[in-house]
Amino acid sequence: MAAGSLLTLLDDIASILDDVSILTKKAAAKTAGVLGDDLALNAQQVSGVVSKRELPVVWAVAKGSFVNKLILVPLALLISAFAPWAITPLLMIGGLYLCFEGVEKLHHALQHRGKKSEEEAGQNLSELAATTPDEKVETEADKIKGAIRTDFVLSAEIIAITLGVVENENLVRQALSLSSIAMIMTVGVYGLVAGIVKLDDAGLYLTQREGAAPKAVGRGILWTAPLLMKLLSILGTAAMFLVGGGIVVHGIHWLYLQIEHIAAATGGFLAPIVSSLLNGICGLIAGILVLLLVNGIRKLRGKSSH
Repeated sequence: MAAGSLLTLLDDIASILDDVSILTKKAAAKTAGVLGDDLALNAQQVSGVVSKRELPVVWAVAKGSFVNKLILVPLALLISAFAPWAITPLLMIGGLYLCFEGVEKLHHALQHRGKKSEEEAGQNLSELAATTPDEKVETEADKIKGAIRTDFVLSAEIIAITLGVVENENLVRQALSLSSIAMIMTVGVYGLVAGIVKLDDAGLYLTQREGAAPKAVGRGILWTAPLLMKLLSILGTAAMFLVGGGIVVHGIHWLYLQIEHIAAATGGFLAPIVSSLLNGICGLIAGILVLLLVNGIRKLRGKSSH
């Protein structure tokens, strides 16, 4: 009797794990786009750190990402069980935050574009070189906090998409699937980010090796790495509008239907491109509106404080 019960239990566990594996694969396929955006954003966030501090910063952000998941997975399960209506509004807030952050980055870049003379740029470099260790740690801490905040929104999007895949499953399957996708995405993203930020070190190492082939590969990596980081910076900002705009659009049903109708009318391989482009434009507009609102509130607060 005991042996039969044990075999039944093992069979049930195997069945659950098999179902979880299938559900995790489905969720991974649906969240692949967000994974690419997450990678671009986080590589951008940790760029500009002193070489020997790159991996510690990536590890600090990765730990923050794990904490985000530890908060989000139980929260998602609670919301799914008791307040499924709250998922969309919460995602909308996260999407608007991403759009706002993207517009703020663009606004800051445009404000400072072409304003620095060579003398000023040299002065800034001198100031940077003269920065005390405590100030450098503070700057590093700000980068880490910003990256973890951004990760929270993207993690929420990944968890929400996964929740949509497993919404008809029981609590055990939901919890295991959400935990699996959270672990896979975190390890995958930050493993790749660590590799990207250390590309220049790998290139330098190869240029110091014996033989023409390693030296050529090393020089190629050293030439490519800065271009890759610039590209990731551009993609990271664009990802804020694509992901944030996509979240906002999905929360406004009539707008989502209009965009899908326009995308479907283009047909073929252009349909998803048009859909993403329109989501990005909506994200840009949403970000501008939020920035105007935030700046208006800041001005009102400034006036009221005088």
